[in-house]
Amino acid sequence: MHQKTYTVSEATKKIEYYCAYQERCHKDVISKLKEMRMIPEAIDQIVAHLIIHNYLNEERFAQSYARGKFNIKKWGKNRIVSELKQRGISNYNIKTALKEIDEQAYLETFDKLSKKRLAAINETNIQKKRKKLADYLFYRGWERHLVYEKITELVQ
Repeated sequence: MHQKTYTVSEATKKIEYYCAYQERCHKDVISKLKEMRMIPEAIDQIVAHLIIHNYLNEERFAQSYARGKFNIKKWGKNRIVSELKQRGISNYNIKTALKEIDEQAYLETFDKLSKKRLAAINETNIQKKRKKLADYLFYRGWERHLVYEKITELVQ
């Protein structure tokens, strides 16, 4: 099987498009360039070009990621932080990203999500019901103290 090879300028154009389409982190871009069989020197050169021309900005990526996962997937801060860490985002950029989430909206979303999930749980045993709700909210990355308070409030 013959795999297409790219010149540095072809790869740069392709990656510029890749970054313009959606915010990307350095890790995504580097793995994409490796898939394109680019050598390490070319990868460094292209990544530097993307940063200089503002196609690649880790802080902007982290902010966009945090907003998106919270607004669309209803993830809590723990899950967002964990996913950003896996992508090699610095603690500074993670803190900046979390500031994108309005605290009031965060708590309202958590409340709605908890009530909606509780209504969907068909379980008569109170302990099992509590556990199912807790597991769901922890998986989504909501903080322990919020989850336990909400379960105490909702499941009697």
